[in-house]
Amino acid sequence: MSRVAIVGGGVLGGWMALRMADEGFDVTLYEASETLGGLAAPWTIGDVTWDKHYHVTLAGDSFTLGLIDRLGLESEMEWVETRTGTWVNGERYSMSNVLDYIRYPALSVLDKARLGYTILAGARINDWKPLEQVTVEAWLREKSGDRVFESFWLPLLKSKLGDAYKQTSAAFIWMTIKRLYSARGNSDKSEQFGYVHGGYARTVEALEKELMANGVAVHTGVAVVSVDDGPSVVAGGRADTFDQVIVTTPPAIAARLVPGLSEEEVQSLLDLDYQGIVCASLLTPQPLDGYYLTYLYDEAPFTGVIEMSAFVDRSEFGGRSLIYLPRYSDPSDPIFQESDESIERRFLDGLKEVYPYFDPSMVEAFKISRVRHVFPVSTLGYSKKVLPFATSMRGVALVNSSQIVNGTLNVNDTLRLAEEALAEFL
Repeated sequence: MSRVAIVGGGVLGGWMALRMADEGFDVTLYEASETLGGLAAPWTIGDVTWDKHYHVTLAGDSFTLGLIDRLGLESEMEWVETRTGTWVNGERYSMSNVLDYIRYPALSVLDKARLGYTILAGARINDWKPLEQVTVEAWLREKSGDRVFESFWLPLLKSKLGDAYKQTSAAFIWMTIKRLYSARGNSDKSEQFGYVHGGYARTVEALEKELMANGVAVHTGVAVVSVDDGPSVVAGGRADTFDQVIVTTPPAIAARLVPGLSEEEVQSLLDLDYQGIVCASLLTPQPLDGYYLTYLYDEAPFTGVIEMSAFVDRSEFGGRSLIYLPRYSDPSDPIFQESDESIERRFLDGLKEVYPYFDPSMVEAFKISRVRHVFPVSTLGYSKKVLPFATSMRGVALVNSSQIVNGTLNVNDTLRLAEEALAEFL
């Protein structure tokens, strides 16, 4: 029986470990954190255990739904119609359905027509390769016009990509449109998202049980020091030899963990531009305004407001509201070194500006997650920069988020990547 080691126990590594165990491999899974899940891992804020970062499932997320079905959680899925808001020129407006769109005062009738045309055109494109050769700014200016680009698209691009939007290809916005458009399948184009009761804490717990039930050796809280020739994994004060080692960590970490990679491979990994995130979670006794997602067109210290309790039943949070305040940033952004106290003060002041009736003194718990490498920036010709799964080292493979071409790094894209890699390994 071939022995396989998988380094990294996120959804990607966990699913690959389970599928390879199904095929008869002797699998060992290493995860440096105390729990599996990676970016989908749960944590506790106050007395509530929920996702460390915000997640939703769309009806078209076939890979995610396949995972949920495999774990026996399909009966625990809840589907909810959500509302979307905007904050522009100091005012909040709904953008939840067609009627809201027609009434939306921040755009003229012509602007709305051009914006609608852009979204519809993007949703109908199937061949993304030509979009990789043009910048997202050039494509959106051509489709929507300069005024719509400056007032609508540019603030959204900056909130997700910062100044990196200037090097980002149009394939990025195409994939974003395709994914979100699929969530608006109703006649009035309202959004419908799904979640598992208990959040990803429930899903990760079920995944770990399924892994162990299928013979996978799961080592959490064990940091891998290096992956060497053999191939061997050095972790927990010992070196174990395997027939195959699959490293699922972000590229910059993989370059450090696998010293035997060629200079060209290391450089390719380090040359990739990544965006990170500083994401605050807070519990409050009262909701904000009932929008799951509020896009911010005015300047704020965070790049969006996600009111999870406008989507998930508040009974999951003991009757309270759970709110996420994400800020996407370049990994070198000073915010990653900023103290928790400073971030909390700035973010709560910013939330008070968006919602004048918000009372910071009512916040019951506030917690911050920092992740420097979340998703790759889809630059021009990005698909040609992606490394293959196999490396120059015999028996060592890399499978990571940089190989998600034109994705938006959600759980479904991660599972799709796992299946693509498995098709090659198996």
